[in-house]
Amino acid sequence: MKRHLMGVVAAGLTVALGVSGCGCGKGSSSGGDSDGKTIKFVAAIYDDNTKPYWDALIKDFEAKNSGYKVNLEMVDWTQMDAKVKTYVQTKQVPDVLNYNAFSDFARDGLIYKADEVLSPGTLGDFTPTFVQQAQYNGAQYGLPFISSARLLFYNKALFKKAGISDPPATWDEVRADAEKIKKAGATGYGLPLGPEESQAEFYSWAMNNGGGWVDASGKWAINQKANVDTLAFLKDLNKSGLTQPNPETTDRKTVFNQFAQGKIGMAIGGPFTKAGFIDPVNKDLDFGVAPLPSKGGTEHNTLGVMDVLAAFKKDGGKNKEAVKKFLDFFYQKENTSKFLKTEGFLPVTKSAGDALSADPYMKQFVDALPTSKFAPTSNPAWSAVAGAVKQDLGTAAANEDPKKVLDKIQETAEKAG
Repeated sequence: MKRHLMGVVAAGLTVALGVSGCGCGKGSSSGGDSDGKTIKFVAAIYDDNTKPYWDALIKDFEAKNSGYKVNLEMVDWTQMDAKVKTYVQTKQVPDVLNYNAFSDFARDGLIYKADEVLSPGTLGDFTPTFVQQAQYNGAQYGLPFISSARLLFYNKALFKKAGISDPPATWDEVRADAEKIKKAGATGYGLPLGPEESQAEFYSWAMNNGGGWVDASGKWAINQKANVDTLAFLKDLNKSGLTQPNPETTDRKTVFNQFAQGKIGMAIGGPFTKAGFIDPVNKDLDFGVAPLPSKGGTEHNTLGVMDVLAAFKKDGGKNKEAVKKFLDFFYQKENTSKFLKTEGFLPVTKSAGDALSADPYMKQFVDALPTSKFAPTSNPAWSAVAGAVKQDLGTAAANEDPKKVLDKIQETAEKAG
């Protein structure tokens, strides 16, 4: 978000991410000796505002907590999966990690339960929706950090030029509108299936065709017919010249840079899209936001995304007190609210939520979030699945057969599970 809320190169992130594949012991000491007051925090780069925020927050934390120190490492989302894999394999995990998965760490005894590193007041402030998404085997391990919902962005000026009166509600309308926009001299739809966050883009379409990652029983169903048809539709958009060239190597920043320049008519984005991608290019861009189109037009599902913080056990728990101090400091209302406003994300805590609904732009996403569909992040195999999707899915929009690509990802899911 921004990544990935929503992004990440997953070149080969497999079950080796877990302890069973790296030789670490359950609840093992990782990362060397600690003085008990110095911790390492690995934070994801969402945009140019992220590092200044953390620099200021850490400076404030250290000033108010004498003797405690936080060493900050910033990692771009396009490098995060590979970095995390290395941290675990080399037993050099940070004390706190800003990531989009946690359950494989919980399965392998690497991270604290939430109630071990957060005060009761902080724990009670989380919105129940996100607490549910942060659980593994009935216990909360993930610490909800930020959330997002995805909707369709469309360029009103391009729509007017192309003679389109309303945003599309069906896939047929998406295609027809993209053709009109192409005739008007722009790209119809921006399709980011590169290594940053292709799993979010694909799921936004698949869930609106009756597809998804798992079936009703929770079993992996990545190569189900609805998903194959979805990927075939996206491939057809590309092959028909209705998307930007090379969607398999394109990430969101590129798509929305071109969207802001008036070169792309439609793209899927989140609440962070305006502040993070559009405003730096063209604050005066006339755009609208609409529900995600569905194949039949009768149901419009929204993708929900949650990033988390994970607190790693180190040195026999010697780091627990310092981690708890830092986390409780961050989750203070004024600190979380500032991050949300800076980055354009949605709240995961009740105390930080009310003010955002007063903003008409943000309200669209806040209203969509309670009924959003989420990826199965509580399944420990999700890290491996998301990694395979980011690495391979985009090839189906280029030259590979959609069914064969999804079959391969299904095999990854079953092996990881």
